[in-house]
Amino acid sequence: MRVVSGNKKGISLKAVPGSSTRPTTDKVKEAIFNIIGPYFEGGMVLDLFAGSGGLGIEALSRGVDQAIFVDKDGKAIQTIHDNVKICELADRAEIYRNEAERALKAVIKRGIAVDIIFLDPPYKKQQLLKLLEIINSANVLASGGTIVCEHGSEFQLPDSVGKLVKRKSEKYGIISISIYQMQV
Repeated sequence: MRVVSGNKKGISLKAVPGSSTRPTTDKVKEAIFNIIGPYFEGGMVLDLFAGSGGLGIEALSRGVDQAIFVDKDGKAIQTIHDNVKICELADRAEIYRNEAERALKAVIKRGIAVDIIFLDPPYKKQQLLKLLEIINSANVLASGGTIVCEHGSEFQLPDSVGKLVKRKSEKYGIISISIYQMQV
């Protein structure tokens, strides 16, 4: 697992010890950023279910200004700290140990406009629809912002959730990516 592109390209990232997290493969990560980017001029990323922090770190490497990483697993939080330090990105990262829904509500309360939200929950505990509904009802996604959902390919997400419209859906073996944007 490594940073695929940007100013931190090629840096190897640590994986979360154990089998409690499933890192996004470099192939899928590259596909995601080819769809939503590939490069950015500033902005804010929210990486829920961050695991090793690979998606948020990739966004920072590709030009995003700040990233908020959230995971409820203590080993994941330590791994994210290690990875942002390895990549010399600690000054551009906020890292919180929290449950995703509570963390999302805290970001909403802070009034932060987020440009990209990564939602990659455990496949067995499918929470994507509920989180999309919260995002839809809140004013957390910046104008033109993007939500990237990673889920098992057997699970279908709706074409829209309120004002959130599915822009693209791709399958990569057992993994599917669904990308939403706020309808203006």
